[in-house]
Amino acid sequence: MTAPPGHVVVVGDVMRDIIVRPQGPPAPGSDQSATIRERPGGSAANQAAWLGHLGVRVTLAARVGAADREACAAWLRGFGVRPALAADARRPTGRLIALLDADGERSFLTDRGANAALNHRDLPARLLDGAALLHVSGYALFAPGPRAAVRRLMDAAARRGVAVSVDVASAAPLCAMGAEPFRTWTAGAALCFANADEAAVLAGSDDPATQMARLASWYGLAVVKRGAAGAELSRQDGRCLARPARAAAMRDSTGAGDAFLAGFLAAWLAGAPPGRCLARGIALGARAVSRLGGQPEPVRFPRSAYPAA
Repeated sequence: MTAPPGHVVVVGDVMRDIIVRPQGPPAPGSDQSATIRERPGGSAANQAAWLGHLGVRVTLAARVGAADREACAAWLRGFGVRPALAADARRPTGRLIALLDADGERSFLTDRGANAALNHRDLPARLLDGAALLHVSGYALFAPGPRAAVRRLMDAAARRGVAVSVDVASAAPLCAMGAEPFRTWTAGAALCFANADEAAVLAGSDDPATQMARLASWYGLAVVKRGAAGAELSRQDGRCLARPARAAAMRDSTGAGDAFLAGFLAAWLAGAPPGRCLARGIALGARAVSRLGGQPEPVRFPRSAYPAA
């Protein structure tokens, strides 16, 4: 299949999210009532879904369990996403348990499943034919095998003059792997997205101004999501910009950062000025927290194929 010209290639993870909202604290050795739902997820899949929802031409390259491949592909097409999914005959699609507290904040328990076996055969250079941007989820960089495959595709993007953006993805694995290796793996990326915790680890500082200056010096354009404090960006020339958060009814914070990223990138690809890019990202992130799960409602979808969001 030939991808449309000017499209975005998103590389990373596809997960099945199991979202748990307990009705009270755990009762050791007994039961606690909870609302439990299963939803499609994965940072890269969420980002691709929101991009497709916004009308951006987007391809998602990832690895899933063979039994789920057709259902996952059908679900992605419902957002207008072109699926480039490798099927793993040995490993299931990744699973994630999201534990929600009373405020909608979440904690994750993750089994990477097939994502851990992403390899260079899953990411051929032809994915970049006509691409305007290669976007990499940081989750694909935390294990050696997927990292080698993604780095190879990033090198191919550099040779073709395709811009690269990277989402740091998660503070805990970044802290475990080390900020300096991550910076080495993502060298050459034109844009970097992080939340406040990830920015602190990556920059080695809790000071927001220091974070912005250091990230911009490495990536050219750094965007940091600061939750209720809004979001800000910094450029290599020293110019900075911040925008406040939007009021939103918090239901589930899962995927809010992915929605923000998609909103920002959609505006950036359309040539919008930085302030408008930030505003678009913040608006979409506010929309995301008001719904359960990390993805929008698909516009074209055979309902029997995959659990609805």
